[in-house]
Amino acid sequence: MKKLRIHYFQHVAYEGIGSIEGWIKTEGHSMTATRFFNGEQLPELNDLDWLIIMGGPMSVNDEKLYPWLAGEKKFIRLAIESGKTVLGICLGSQLVSAALGAKVYKNKEKEIGWFDIELSRAAQTEDLFSDMGSRLKVFHWHGDTFDLPENAIHLASSAGCKNQAYVYKDKVLALQFHLETTQDSLSDMFKGCIEEEEGKYIQSEKEILKKIDLIDKGKELLFRLLATLAEKTVS
Repeated sequence: MKKLRIHYFQHVAYEGIGSIEGWIKTEGHSMTATRFFNGEQLPELNDLDWLIIMGGPMSVNDEKLYPWLAGEKKFIRLAIESGKTVLGICLGSQLVSAALGAKVYKNKEKEIGWFDIELSRAAQTEDLFSDMGSRLKVFHWHGDTFDLPENAIHLASSAGCKNQAYVYKDKVLALQFHLETTQDSLSDMFKGCIEEEEGKYIQSEKEILKKIDLIDKGKELLFRLLATLAEKTVS
């Protein structure tokens, strides 16, 4: 299989690429990054095959606080238009949505913790999620949501958030939830997001850590998704 040039966008120090790094190294792909919190510059579009956009606590609409968001959204749009494989996770999924012209806004409920998502009928027949069943328990940490971009295929929802995942033109995947979580990255998120909150879909740190065994299941699902995206990239 072709060795891919994978570039990722990181918005805060405590939300890195997680278990995706292990998959990239195992498969022999190359990895570069733009860390916006360090003031790093956007890459050359022709220097990458994949773009992965990670999470963060900011809103896609916070351009006055984070001026680099405007350039980031434009770059994501160009990457999609040029046929690159694009994966957006949490804030990343919201940035992909904004780049595609969809509205991003506060969800009625924050979701923090391990909650079920329901896969749509389309997801269960789409090769990305085939043979995964109809329900998955995944890790969430978000307060915003997005409308489905035009021509996107809705893949998943949860009790607290209608739009949890979609695919656009076969090579663009948006995931509102976190499959890349590791024990270390989860610890970093707890340190970075120090506010204690309460809500219908908010679990305490203690509750979250009780289900730490779900990390391995998320990694397994993620690696399957990445492998399928890799096949689509070279097909």
